[in-house]
Amino acid sequence: MDIVRIICAVFLPPLGVFLQTGVSKQLLINILLTLFGYLPGIIHAVWVIAKE
Repeated sequence: MDIVRIICAVFLPPLGVFLQTGVSKQLLINILLTLFGYLPGIIHAVWVIAKE
């Protein structure tokens, strides 16, 4: 299942984080990072998915 989340994180970073954590502080952080730049959002999403 982590592979699916990582693929989602590459195309739409907040979706990957949402699938991992649900509505949480990490999701809000990822949305902000994605708005500031697509690459920081991807990095954060993969980190959140790999961490848990």
